[in-house]
Amino acid sequence: MNPQFDRSNGSALALSWRVLGLLNLYRVLVPLVLVSLYSLGGGRGLAVDSPRLFFSAAVFYLCFGLSSVIFVRRRLGTAYIQTIVQATLDIVVLMLLLHACGGVAGGLGLLLLVPVGSLAFLLPPRSALFLAAVTIIALLAHTIWQQVTGRVDINIYATAGLLGIVLFTIAAAASFVASSMRQSEDLVRQKDLDLANLAELSQYIVQHLRESLLVVDAADSIRLINESAAEILGDQQAVPGALVGEVSPRLLYSLTTWRQSERGQDAPSSFVAADGARLIQPHFAPLGGASPGPTLIFLEDTSLMAERVQQSKLAALGRLSASIAHEIRNPVGAMSHAGQLLAESPVIGDGERRLTDIIRNNSERVSTIINNVLQLSRREATKPTRLTLAHWLDDFLNEFCETMQVPQERIAVQEETDDLEVHIDPSHLHQVVWNLCENAIKYGEARDGISVEIKLSRLSPSNRPYLEVSDRGPGIEAKAVDRIFEPFFTGRKGGTGLGLFIARELCQLNRAVLLYEPRGGDGSIFRIVFSDPQRWEE
Repeated sequence: MNPQFDRSNGSALALSWRVLGLLNLYRVLVPLVLVSLYSLGGGRGLAVDSPRLFFSAAVFYLCFGLSSVIFVRRRLGTAYIQTIVQATLDIVVLMLLLHACGGVAGGLGLLLLVPVGSLAFLLPPRSALFLAAVTIIALLAHTIWQQVTGRVDINIYATAGLLGIVLFTIAAAASFVASSMRQSEDLVRQKDLDLANLAELSQYIVQHLRESLLVVDAADSIRLINESAAEILGDQQAVPGALVGEVSPRLLYSLTTWRQSERGQDAPSSFVAADGARLIQPHFAPLGGASPGPTLIFLEDTSLMAERVQQSKLAALGRLSASIAHEIRNPVGAMSHAGQLLAESPVIGDGERRLTDIIRNNSERVSTIINNVLQLSRREATKPTRLTLAHWLDDFLNEFCETMQVPQERIAVQEETDDLEVHIDPSHLHQVVWNLCENAIKYGEARDGISVEIKLSRLSPSNRPYLEVSDRGPGIEAKAVDRIFEPFFTGRKGGTGLGLFIARELCQLNRAVLLYEPRGGDGSIFRIVFSDPQRWEE
């Protein structure tokens, strides 16, 4: 079978059937026109030497054209077989009509041009030239027979030869055009296949990139998004075609701010991922020269970078504490002891006693810093336990309120579920929550008798349990938000700057996350997002 009739070549096969269908229209019209011309009679009509043969051939050609319409529409057989059968019958029937009308001299030889050219268009070059050769041989044979029988003179050979040249030229041209079209179609098909493969490869690469990215058009609609970015923004909502503002209003705000500012500068604002357990920093890059135009957005999980930075800081702190803690603690202890002895002397006055108080307070502060640093560098492996958070919180609040001399009525607890279970080291959780509640009491303000609010619930849709500690204090300045978890950074006088740093480190040891959010109005919210229940290790 020839390539252009291969069923796997869909476009070429469809073209073949269309050409065969149009050729059937020609087969229906030719006998109707010929019979109409014959019916005119006289000098205006068609000269017919053998009316019976003429009508028989015309009726057969009409029936053949009508039946071929059915064969082509129902795709009976293959296009190649249909072409061979139609070519054979076209030559036979048209030669009979030519003979009935006096041969080449009657002018009906031109009727052969359309079927020969059309069928040659469907055949490969050799077959097309063979079809033209057979038709020309039939014409010459019929002309020779007419000249031998004395029906025409020898001059008719020029007409027959000219018609044969025209037929051969049309067949060759049609075959050449068809071959060029097939080559062009093959090239286009190969290019389409290459583009499809490249698009599939690009889609695969984008979807499996570790980086989270998405493409947003000028109308703030998502055009492309990979799995990692969809997980950050929410798998159910973050799909191609969705509006960024509906998926993540904070991301839309950052994008709008970036567009309004100098392009190339990232917006400073970050946002919390859909699972509520990660802080995401967006980065933007324009695509194309239009403004506004499509934008490529990278979503950076700052918790991963922060974890690497914190690990390096911990290593440095460990080396530092191991080398100088002993040298610092002994002099500090000596100064503190000397200050106590000096304060007990009966001969010092109030001014000197105030100086001894300063020595004692700062010695205790330095000792606290050394103990915290040593605690970080000497941390033991976690011992996570599965515990019910509500029961643990009751015991914790009793101890906290008794130790800090805080009325329990000043601490409001909201429990959306009383069977909330977490997987964490109880001693680490105790230290983290104690630090957060102590800061809320120290820096917060009482509203309606409430100083600290604690909330227990689950995140949607990740179902991860969390504990929130919030207050109504002055909050944290926007410029300091990104540094509150850094070691030795503090915005308050008298603080060591290690409390929140240690709290976050302890959370990370237990596969939990400690996040900060400004509270609406004023105040702060610290949220402990515990490890995913589906990944607990018993």
